[in-house]
Amino acid sequence: MSRLFRALVILMFVASCGGGDKSPPRNMENACAILQEKSHFKRAFKTTQRRWGVPVNVQMAVLYQESKFISNARTPNKYVLGVLPMGRQSSAYGYAQALDATWDQYRKETSNPSARRNDIKDATDFMGWYMNKTKEKNGISLSNARGQYLAYHEGHTGYSRGTYKNKSWLVRVADDVDSRSRRYAEQLRKCARVW
Repeated sequence: MSRLFRALVILMFVASCGGGDKSPPRNMENACAILQEKSHFKRAFKTTQRRWGVPVNVQMAVLYQESKFISNARTPNKYVLGVLPMGRQSSAYGYAQALDATWDQYRKETSNPSARRNDIKDATDFMGWYMNKTKEKNGISLSNARGQYLAYHEGHTGYSRGTYKNKSWLVRVADDVDSRSRRYAEQLRKCARVW
């Protein structure tokens, strides 16, 4: 076997092992277009809805806000003096922007040690698990995208303390999530037969 051929085989193997689905859907404003383009998203959303009761439109609106549907999304770097990188703003990673400690708790409580934050199926299952804890601890309906997002962002204790009330920017973002969730729900009703 020639060196060139071996190098090509190795290159193709390495490329095939790479990164997963890192590109977002082309039209993130249309829920039906997202599900049509990314059929594995559709399966993940439906599985989470069946298992945890979280409506597809709520899952989609939160994922849009958290990662714009990018599997390997990370928080921005922090900089000292505007130029020296000092690490990430938090450990949030993946579709659902789950923090390390919360992700570890999810994997332990659901007996899913191999779950990955950059896997849409695991990320939506995580959201279903977390939102059900929010329902239990904070009494927020699974269909209440605004309330669920505030608790998702602030944590269960932060939400119950009302930390979001002093963050007008976060309240605006939660309103946007709620608005997107309603828009996605209407779109999904129109294309229900397709998905």
